Amino acid sequence: MGKVAFDISVSLDGYIAGAGRTADAPMGQGGDQLHNWMGSEDGQALLGRMVVGLGAVIAGRRTYDDSVRWWGADGPSGPARRPTFVVTHAVPADSPENGVYRFVTGGIDAALDQARETAGDHTVCVMGGAHLIQQFLAAGLVDEVSLHVVPVLLGAGTRLFDGVPAAQLPLEPLEVINTPTALHTRYGVVAST
Repeated sequence: MGKVAFDISVSLDGYIAGAGRTADAPMGQGGDQLHNWMGSEDGQALLGRMVVGLGAVIAGRRTYDDSVRWWGADGPSGPARRPTFVVTHAVPADSPENGVYRFVTGGIDAALDQARETAGDHTVCVMGGAHLIQQFLAAGLVDEVSLHVVPVLLGAGTRLFDGVPAAQLPLEPLEVINTPTALHTRYGVVAST
């Protein structure tokens, strides 16, 4: 069975979106800066490397609703077309024809079971939003933490780690890649003894 990793872009002050999120501005004020690294040459190389080991993606409904207009039928993994499990209370009335999306109404455990079955020995990536990642952390379901720390202070918005239980989660550094547009970090969750 492959690992479960969460992967998300975050501002230096811990926000995954700016304040004032709307349907027309899903990343809020200044939040679009958090994804600029993806358009750089270094970012494209890193994304290509990440997709190689990717078996499935889990996303929350808000992330899906905010992003499907850019993802289209291929989903967040683009031409690799990895299955994307969307955790939701209700299946949307429509989604892109021939899309990679599977809507799961049974919560994070059901989504993870389905994603693991599909991914086999490859990585299951939990990509957000913040509330979904917090649920996976609280349930102890994360093996690896991947953060793309963007050099910007947003000052307000959606915090990544609000609501995470007070229990400590020891991490060990696995990789740090410094690029002009972001500091890409990966940590392994240290198993408790």
